[in-house]
Amino acid sequence: MKKVWYRLAGTAVSCMLAAGLCGCHGSRGLSAFAVPEQLDESRTLELTFWAKNDTNKNQTKIYEEAIASFEKLYPNIRINMRLYTDYGKIYNDVITNISTNTTPNICITYPDHIATYMTGANVVTELDELMENEKYGLGGSELKFDGPEKDEIIPEFLDECILSGHYYAVPFMRSSEAVYINKTFVEKLGYEVPDILTWDQMYEIGEAAMKKNPDGTFALNGQNVMIPIIYKSTDNMMISSLKQKGAGYSRPDGTIEIFNDTTKEILYEVNRHAATGAFSTFSISSYPANFLNAGQCLFAIDSTAGATWMGSHAPLSDISPDKFVEFETEVRMIPQYDPSDPYMISQGPSVCIFNKNDPQEVLASWLFMQYLLTNEVQTGYSETEGYVPVTTKAVESEEYQEYLALAGTDTQNHYHVKIEAADILRKNVEHTFTTPVFNGSASLRNAAGQMVENVAKSARRKETVDDAYMEKLFRNMESLYRLNETNALRENGNSGPLPIQSRILLGSLALAWILIGASVLYDRNKRRRTKDGR
Repeated sequence: MKKVWYRLAGTAVSCMLAAGLCGCHGSRGLSAFAVPEQLDESRTLELTFWAKNDTNKNQTKIYEEAIASFEKLYPNIRINMRLYTDYGKIYNDVITNISTNTTPNICITYPDHIATYMTGANVVTELDELMENEKYGLGGSELKFDGPEKDEIIPEFLDECILSGHYYAVPFMRSSEAVYINKTFVEKLGYEVPDILTWDQMYEIGEAAMKKNPDGTFALNGQNVMIPIIYKSTDNMMISSLKQKGAGYSRPDGTIEIFNDTTKEILYEVNRHAATGAFSTFSISSYPANFLNAGQCLFAIDSTAGATWMGSHAPLSDISPDKFVEFETEVRMIPQYDPSDPYMISQGPSVCIFNKNDPQEVLASWLFMQYLLTNEVQTGYSETEGYVPVTTKAVESEEYQEYLALAGTDTQNHYHVKIEAADILRKNVEHTFTTPVFNGSASLRNAAGQMVENVAKSARRKETVDDAYMEKLFRNMESLYRLNETNALRENGNSGPLPIQSRILLGSLALAWILIGASVLYDRNKRRRTKDGR
């Protein structure tokens, strides 16, 4: 039996050492990437590219055309694309595949997600050296395509890709949020659509739209359904509101500041208007566009990238033709607390590449990443939705300027709502902001939205929402999304949860000591029994 205990202890220690050795080189045993002197075009390189697409087949076509064009330039490089329906699924699969050494080569993702990927050392490729490389860097001499130079990437968008002082991604497309307004109904209520809508104005008009006829239908639309205000992304709603009010959300070092009095004020406001039915969310009611297009919503707040779903003649609308209501659509910046100092969030996909044992794979991945920034891809993809190209080279191109000039000439490629939504971001880049990125920032974002959802649902259930409710809500969010752990780790000098190797290492060490201790106790008890003659 003694040998069994020592054998188990030895096994635990072996596991500990193996985990420690793996951890020394990152989660997959990778060394830091070094740029090769030359791309080896004599070898066939197979790359995987994970991208996101919903039902917009035009976006898939842009990806496919980009891959085909790139492979003609580099016949030895093969790009295998895998499409996902949302970024959350990409994130989950990357996290799973990090531990099995099966991450993709190139991935469309968000900086918040990259920060979590980076908890494993050398998992994501740092791009600083690649960007500046004379041959293969941005605008490099050996490129076989006309890609942008570094100063041709819009600096506000490029800066969003800096994590821990280094570039770990490049922006692919940028969007923001907009409020899509049924101007016809707003004017029918006796109001005008201002150039910059305030929260107070929106809520006032929304409450006015709740008036009913004697038969129970709504006076404004004559229907049984009316939800004047629907916000798609409640996390963005909370984050933008705090920014506009100058209140705390988080700091770059990972300090969580969201649990403050201003957050409570915003939530109380949500509660008041959710209680009357004037305010709702995507999670509660469904897509804002469906209600807007059916004449059941006045203010649909959604991404500028969703503009082709919005309006009486929206080319990608999901509702049946008989449900459409004819109205004039206006597009505005999201509601503001101070119109003289507006803020709108900058969002949209970026591209990262994952480190591999073969530096040639990484270099090839970097080349394709750059190809996604060429004018052809940037203008083509941006025209599929309300996205803005991330390079001045593309924005100032003749093709893109012609596209903008043709706004409203048709309801497909030049659908006026789509182009106006993109223009809001293009003309207000200096008013955009992003939130700090750190390991745990994605969880904080989820908590921000969940608080809005919880308060809105409580209003519908007629639950009491007071200070006691708010304090309990804050504690629940801290626990559910482990935000108390994020603060504790920061205070102890860590940026986030320990990588899996470190946790295995510590767990194995603890198990080894437990087994060794058990073996010692067993041996001692055995000697005592022998001495007592038992």
